[in-house]
Amino acid sequence: MTNTFHTVTVERAAEAYVLSRGKARFLSIAQAIRAIRTLMPACKATDHELEEMLAEACIAHGVPVAFDVTTASDSEQRLHS
Repeated sequence: MTNTFHTVTVERAAEAYVLSRGKARFLSIAQAIRAIRTLMPACKATDHELEEMLAEACIAHGVPVAFDVTTASDSEQRLHS
């Protein structure tokens, strides 16, 4: 028996995460980034790049998104649907 594992890109991981949360009230970007970093510890994408990938996937799949990642220059949370 042969086990075949396909390479998972960070883009596909982001989309899979969004799809897995489709029934939720909204998707938390901060929580999604933590989940991706847990599953893909060698991920070289920045938090900002992950935020953009996740937002694009949310828009494409009609999932409301909470931009709740805080940075030094952006301390307010934003919710978009």
